[in-house]
Amino acid sequence: MKILLFCDDYYHPQSVPVGGMKPLEEKGFVVDVVADAEVFDPSVIVGYDVVVMSKCDHVSQENNSAWKTAEVQAALVGFVESGGGLVVTHSGTVAGEDGATDVLDALVGCRFSSHPNNCAVTVGMLKPHPVTEGVGIFCEVDEHYHLEILNDDIDILAASYAAKQGEESKYESEPYFNAPEFIAPAVYVRRQGKGRVCVITPGHVLEVWLNAEFSKLLENAVRWCGEGRVRV
Repeated sequence: MKILLFCDDYYHPQSVPVGGMKPLEEKGFVVDVVADAEVFDPSVIVGYDVVVMSKCDHVSQENNSAWKTAEVQAALVGFVESGGGLVVTHSGTVAGEDGATDVLDALVGCRFSSHPNNCAVTVGMLKPHPVTEGVGIFCEVDEHYHLEILNDDIDILAASYAAKQGEESKYESEPYFNAPEFIAPAVYVRRQGKGRVCVITPGHVLEVWLNAEFSKLLENAVRWCGEGRVRV
């Protein structure tokens, strides 16, 4: 199975998802990486079975210019609707500015809204599904994402929990002090056209990606999302 990995933005270096995909590569998955998207040609997307989106609307970590153009978004929508798979992790849920990525956001089915300080985040499976098969509960220090859900057809498969925090935020402009405890969707799936989408919100640090349960979850998601493409 061929995977196109989009990664590397101002807040999320490529080393995390690239390192996190290594266990899949060791199992025979072919992973091509787009880290600097300045000269990305969206026509290449059709050559893959699954796209893994772990990148917000920044060209790269050094260049925070937008890259998810109307052409890129249309290519991703067409890819999924024709049977391709899309796995969106962590920063891939972050929308572009001023509605610039509305088309892609609708395909993903959510937008990132906020997160507290890094903290212990526990992820538990909610229902049986090929994506959650064999995956147990896990806990890692991570960014606990809040989401704005955009579509009513999402099927939530796992939830994440973080306890109330009392420490000051490290970001002066974002007062996360004493954030309340909350439970949020951690994994969900949806379909569009002939294709499949899976969103996995954890993954700010490499330790999360290399957690055995997360790695199993990611592999399951890639396999499930890629089934439509492989059968074409």
